[in-house]
Amino acid sequence: MPMPVRDTGCGRLLPVQHLRPGDHAFVSYGDDEVRWEVVTAFVRLGLAHGEKVLVLPCPEVPEDEVLARLDFPSRSTVSARERGQLVVSSMREVIRPDTEFTAARQMGRLSAETDRATAEGYAGLRAFIDMGWVRALGADVAVMTCRETGAQALFSGRPYTEICAYDRRRFDRAVLTAMERAHPRALLERLGSLRSLRAPDGALCFIGEADAANRTAFGRALEIALAQTPPSRRLGVDLTRLHFLSVGCAVSLLTLVRGAAGHDLVEVRCDRGQHRMLRRLGAGTVPRLTLTEGVRPW
Repeated sequence: MPMPVRDTGCGRLLPVQHLRPGDHAFVSYGDDEVRWEVVTAFVRLGLAHGEKVLVLPCPEVPEDEVLARLDFPSRSTVSARERGQLVVSSMREVIRPDTEFTAARQMGRLSAETDRATAEGYAGLRAFIDMGWVRALGADVAVMTCRETGAQALFSGRPYTEICAYDRRRFDRAVLTAMERAHPRALLERLGSLRSLRAPDGALCFIGEADAANRTAFGRALEIALAQTPPSRRLGVDLTRLHFLSVGCAVSLLTLVRGAAGHDLVEVRCDRGQHRMLRRLGAGTVPRLTLTEGVRPW
């Protein structure tokens, strides 16, 4: 089962497609097949955005398998590797000529690689780092914690994006919890999944993909939130962390809000595309419904 991920602030839990330059994200996995979902999406998006991409896979995974996974179902990343836009390497190579890991050495090299990427004409650098390197290099938890909590200079105002991936079969739960807290962002483990969270102020936040497969879960979360709305009878619904909103789920939202006669107001925060879809589906005729783009109003 996926490790529960807390959402301690607005926008902390995201689908991988929503990562932006300057983001430092945690993801965990517990399955050898699932592990490839986030990294392949991360790599392909980086290449499409004109960024240089560095992949540091688990040292125990053969390079041939890594390359095959990144290329599946086509050989679309071959040309990127040939021109140097996609680099598959290792933590040992990153810290060379040092033989022991130090946070300073690693961050210095990644900072230099970011500068090199922009000098080469790329939009920035993104790195996927599987934390299987910790055991391979004999690093301890204290060193790892120091790196994760003290890496702000790599990201602040710089075109660098990083995912740190933790295999839940390799690390104690306490370590995973500490590492997850050390990252400003946390990612959904699987593509195509949907999560719903209640923010501290009671707003209902959807993360991931609200598609046909997730329509029942989407509607059920809305029903529960409407039933549990506090005495003010005002509910906030945040759709901006959805990578995809289907017409079916949008219709479910409008239908449920239309039937929520006991509520004074339902405020839906959405991006421009979602706003356009909801308006075309008749949001303007639904009493008590307000659509908001931009800064979160609740």
